[in-house]
Amino acid sequence: MKQEIENTLNEAWAEGCNLFEYSSAANPRMPSIEIDVFPASLHQIDETKIIPLNLGDKLEVPYECTGPSLLANYIHINPGESITSKSNASSQVFYCIRGKGHTKTPDGIVTWKTGDYFATPGQLDLEHFADEDTAFYWVNDSPLLSYLGATQSEKKFRSVFFSAELLNTSLENVRKENEGKNKNRNGILLGNRDCPMTKTVTHTMWSLYNLLPRNTRQKAHRHNSIALDFCVSAGPNTYTLIGKRINAEGHIIDPIRADWKPGTVFVTPPGWWHSHHNESDEDAIVLPVQDAGLHTQVQTLDIQFSKGY
Repeated sequence: MKQEIENTLNEAWAEGCNLFEYSSAANPRMPSIEIDVFPASLHQIDETKIIPLNLGDKLEVPYECTGPSLLANYIHINPGESITSKSNASSQVFYCIRGKGHTKTPDGIVTWKTGDYFATPGQLDLEHFADEDTAFYWVNDSPLLSYLGATQSEKKFRSVFFSAELLNTSLENVRKENEGKNKNRNGILLGNRDCPMTKTVTHTMWSLYNLLPRNTRQKAHRHNSIALDFCVSAGPNTYTLIGKRINAEGHIIDPIRADWKPGTVFVTPPGWWHSHHNESDEDAIVLPVQDAGLHTQVQTLDIQFSKGY
């Protein structure tokens, strides 16, 4: 026993130590999360493939990611072909940008068409078959597990499916209920009965099916979750203004403009103020996917609304 105590790991472990003076190290420099745009042309191709919207180099990590805890992808499938999606993730969501077909899952088959949305746990071999030219918006939380060095083993929720008809009918109902009211958003949060506390579609992620009516604006708000915004539909001169600060009137100071173009994804950085503007005669819809389930659980989401709300 004495010999065992003498051969300790103390010196070896001590070699990895660092010490920092608090005020100089409590808020370390981290890679900046900026506004990025991924055009629809990325999925308007002739090849069946998965297209990661990868910002890993910008975020200085050795794995694919679009934000610190989320990876967005486009999936394109030629008619009559199939592709398998799998990732080391705890949850994932799929929105059918266009097309029609079905997906084989370990539990059976789910059919889908343009505008349908479904969420499943990660670590599933999902094989997607296209009857016609098909594109998906696919987001998962694999970067979170890569950062933790973890492998998902336990399913935290059951899969859910939202048809295009359900989404659009529900959105129209919310629109009617909010008519004449000073609401910051006309949208529906997609929920899962297995996530009752966070009221999110998975335990780490949420999606908002948000209507921006013609010739209207939605005032600025902010939150600590990153938003990976997919534009479902929009007319000309529909856009989001994004910036780090607002003035006393609630307007964003020195904003950056992200235009809404159907089939396109843009990144809204966490903590930045953003307001939505529709200067066209067409209603617009945006579908952000956020790591808001995770932030809600650890109580850091901190949604704030600008003056007037």
